[in-house]
Amino acid sequence: MASTSTTSTAASTAAGPGLGLVSEGTQVTLADGRTVRYVNLDYAAGAPCAVAAAEAVNELLPWYASVHRGSGAGSRRCTPAYEQARATIAEFIGARPDDRLIFTRNTTDALNLLARAVPAQTTVITWASEHHTNLLPWSRVVRLPVPASPEAAVRQLTAALARVDRPTLVAVTGASNVTGEVWPVAALAQVAHAYGARIALDAAQLAAHRRVSLAESEVDYLALSGHKLYAPFGVGILAGRADWLDAAAPYLAGGGATEYVGDAPGDVRWHTGPGRHEAGTPNLLGAVALAATCAALAQADRDALEAAERALLDRLRTGLTDLDGVAELRTFPPDHDRVGIVSFAVAGVAAADVSAHLAERHGIAVRDGWLCAHPLARRLLDDASQRLGRPLRGGAVRASLGLGSTEEDVDRLLAGVAELTGSRKA
Repeated sequence: MASTSTTSTAASTAAGPGLGLVSEGTQVTLADGRTVRYVNLDYAAGAPCAVAAAEAVNELLPWYASVHRGSGAGSRRCTPAYEQARATIAEFIGARPDDRLIFTRNTTDALNLLARAVPAQTTVITWASEHHTNLLPWSRVVRLPVPASPEAAVRQLTAALARVDRPTLVAVTGASNVTGEVWPVAALAQVAHAYGARIALDAAQLAAHRRVSLAESEVDYLALSGHKLYAPFGVGILAGRADWLDAAAPYLAGGGATEYVGDAPGDVRWHTGPGRHEAGTPNLLGAVALAATCAALAQADRDALEAAERALLDRLRTGLTDLDGVAELRTFPPDHDRVGIVSFAVAGVAAADVSAHLAERHGIAVRDGWLCAHPLARRLLDDASQRLGRPLRGGAVRASLGLGSTEEDVDRLLAGVAELTGSRKA
């Protein structure tokens, strides 16, 4: 296996203040003994730590104390830091004044919390194209087929809602973790509300690449993870309408969620508000780190960042198209809008072998397998095999871009894959 070493200082980036990466300059030793710059193209699994997140954590660490529960100097500093983090993140996601924002471990945790809060007899409508996070938590679920286009998704939802005669929640991704394709969230929200339904957005892959806003999109609930948003400190959020969250049983039973505990078993009065679902000592450092990256991104030129990512994405997709025996996975038409995620397969080479070759021979990190979206990945691999006219096996290879990605990174990946294919198209 390739060995690793990292630089001890963080370099700056043109993205904006605080958006340099702690991992910038990392070197890896290849199987042949050469040392090269590490190329991380696995942002969709876990983005590297932003300088802003690391600095925020390091600044608070000397004062670390539990929040809401002390009058010492540490608690007096950490409690407002925790609540300010909540306010900063709420602003970043365009939360409405009466929305709740609850800290969780990650997107999976957040959507499981929402699944627990959904009122009894509520039907949940989602798609077979979702990440397992948005497939598995729901108990009363209608799973729609993978749509061929954004317009087809809207038509599917309209037809499904017309057949449901009970309270309904629509659950959808903002951008696919397999293909990077952006979903028509605003249009789906409009249809959902026309039928009296609510809509929940899995923004795990979207928020790092595009602006998100609960208010502007009219989404009712939004979940995301810090580790996709350059704050890999084990934190996520669920934000949205207060009524379901305040009425639901606490997600965890314990200290911090209680307003009063009597002597008799069951004699408990629970808080309303975010604390109701944040029992136990919270992840203060994770919350502060995530808020720091949100603040840094809010100050950055997001249009310029999106344009730079789009150019790299076009370079990557065009380069893969030029390689013999390589097929890109896609749900929607090839020109549909997408964030910096590309999944592909190489004829005659298992995905795990492609990934290992890129890591050991080129110092490149990608993801391989079924990408926690088994139904979608199977379907798209079958579709890609038919388009290519050759069998594809062993899952998909996913390359994902983000802050700090460069043309050189893309070109190294293409060169590594070209070695496996043996030739380029004529």
